[in-house]
Amino acid sequence: MTHKRLRPFNTRDTYPEQRLDNDLSQGVVARGTTVFLRGQISQDLETRESLHAGDAGLQARKAMENIDMLLREAGSEMAHVCRIVIYLTDIRYREAVYREVGGWLKGVFPCSTGLVVSALARPEWLVEIEVTAVIPD
Repeated sequence: MTHKRLRPFNTRDTYPEQRLDNDLSQGVVARGTTVFLRGQISQDLETRESLHAGDAGLQARKAMENIDMLLREAGSEMAHVCRIVIYLTDIRYREAVYREVGGWLKGVFPCSTGLVVSALARPEWLVEIEVTAVIPD
């Protein structure tokens, strides 16, 4: 079985200044039932524009909007999220980000990991959120 790729893209379109040439996708549906999403940031997936510079809460909201949209494209939804990993560039963003994420996942109870990292792929990105979900029978 071939895995289904969600919104494939090449990094040369997202990071033109870095002269990269990697083929990636926003998500992969594996074996027809498991959805792995790329870490989502505050980016318009159509235009690749970064949004909400300096506001971790709004960046988390846009990342979760992207996750919701990608899960639906895969045939899943937020209720089927099994695992979430949240990357923050500053521990002080934790409350705003976790409040936003918590609103999206109320009653879902996924396994969760939170990390504070020195930087993300672009300096304006303050938060990145990655999820794994299933497609229900």
